[in-house]
Amino acid sequence: MGAVRSGRVGQAGRAGVGRRCGAAAVVLAVLVGAAACSKSGAGDSGSDAGKASGSSGGTGSSAPAVAIQGDITFNDTNLAKLDAALKAALAGKDLSKLDEAMVVNVAVDYWNAGKIGFNKGLKDLGVKGTYQAPANGRLDQQLSIIQTLRGQGITGLSVSAIDPTAIKAPIASANKAGIPVLAIDSPLPKEDGAALYLGTPNYQAGQKAGEAMKQALGGKGQVVILVGSLTTSNAVERIQGFEDALKGTDIKVAQKLSDGMDAAKALTNAQTAIQTNPNINGLYGVYSYDGPSAGQAVQAAGKSGKVKIISDDSDPQTLKFVQSGVIQATVLQEPYQQGYTGAYLLAALKVLGKQATLDLVKPYLESDGTTISSGVGLVTQANLTDYQAKLTELGIG
Repeated sequence: MGAVRSGRVGQAGRAGVGRRCGAAAVVLAVLVGAAACSKSGAGDSGSDAGKASGSSGGTGSSAPAVAIQGDITFNDTNLAKLDAALKAALAGKDLSKLDEAMVVNVAVDYWNAGKIGFNKGLKDLGVKGTYQAPANGRLDQQLSIIQTLRGQGITGLSVSAIDPTAIKAPIASANKAGIPVLAIDSPLPKEDGAALYLGTPNYQAGQKAGEAMKQALGGKGQVVILVGSLTTSNAVERIQGFEDALKGTDIKVAQKLSDGMDAAKALTNAQTAIQTNPNINGLYGVYSYDGPSAGQAVQAAGKSGKVKIISDDSDPQTLKFVQSGVIQATVLQEPYQQGYTGAYLLAALKVLGKQATLDLVKPYLESDGTTISSGVGLVTQANLTDYQAKLTELGIG
């Protein structure tokens, strides 16, 4: 958060997007019509990129901001091919004994799309499965859920781990019992034993956020990062990508504030940062609820259009703030695809075996050899309508 990021809070979640193989033609049709348009100024109400190009940072010292280019193509073309390859390889196989599980890190809106995708994948496969989420994003709850599912005889597990260290023993136990484990949303160390990682390339997501911030601030200013955890792998990678994108500019990261996966704390952090440092003209919200928290703080301070906000994920309130111009852009993931393709990968790993599955997915892996990217998108005021049309086509929202 999500960086998106591993753990998230239950008060304000995020909704995501993916696509399924059977709907690929529809989705691609939507994407072809989706213009990668842009906007930048927080107070802009028009959808044309040119309307935003004159906005400036909150300190008055920034160069004019430039238009932010939106993009909702994600990695859909490659994922459609992978879905088709998995479906073909599983055709005619006995799947009657499969019982899959998808366990995410917290019960929030963001994961609704993942649940929809997972259930659609199960339906297309004709197999049983269970989606579970700890209500409060607590590690002990997640571990208890996994233990219970193991006792119920699951044959495969996809998991967005809250803690990479704590999940190591359950993964080892599952592997020993012949139960494949797929990491989703947040990558795990190779030594943890997950077969693959299906999700967002988090460093790239952070880079995209950083590039958007550069454009929003015109290359000058001071930024505060709001995040649920400073140690979770996906958050660390996103922040690193964000900071690297700012190198060579006059934009400085003044603070990195952890809220412990508490939306109320995130709001307090944003309010305090704005009140105590008048030079702050940018906020980057890494977890799904951080964007809405930043938006509320900026609105309450009367600084909409002066303090620029780049967020992660498509929490409903985030999209409302994008529409009104309070948030300049939000970086998106595809939890739907993590659910849908995840169901197929678990079936393949169990029925075809690990090596045969790895051979199938090899053409679609990132350079690290274990990551299947679900892609990174960027929604601005200009392409928000196209993104919402995509969600509707997928039955999300």
